[in-house]
Amino acid sequence: MSMSLLSRNIARKLLFLQLLAVIAIGLLFCLKDPAWGASAFGGGLAAWLPNAVFMNFAWRHQVHTPSKGRLAWTFAIGEVLKVIASFTILVVALAGFKAVLLPLIVTWVSVLVVQILAPAVINNKG
Repeated sequence: MSMSLLSRNIARKLLFLQLLAVIAIGLLFCLKDPAWGASAFGGGLAAWLPNAVFMNFAWRHQVHTPSKGRLAWTFAIGEVLKVIASFTILVVALAGFKAVLLPLIVTWVSVLVVQILAPAVINNKG
């Protein structure tokens, strides 16, 4: 199996685990109050959606073989856009939809923790 196909499978598993975390935490907060559940889904969306868009962007540019410097700049610009998109979704959820802060932040941080810890679990073969 080629390395690019392997990394694509790992990225898909990571996105799937993040989506499962959003759904699970959102459903748990729905048990308390539907507004809390909606806020939790908003926080999860603020973390998951920019990651999904960034990974899709990376897959599309993986076919091309740019020079090393261009690849680093593309990655850096993608990360900056991901942070801006996440911040924008959080602001819209808080200001526009009057989301509850606690479930929004808890779900957002939980999905980010899954993003950090899941690759170690996925890559662990033992």
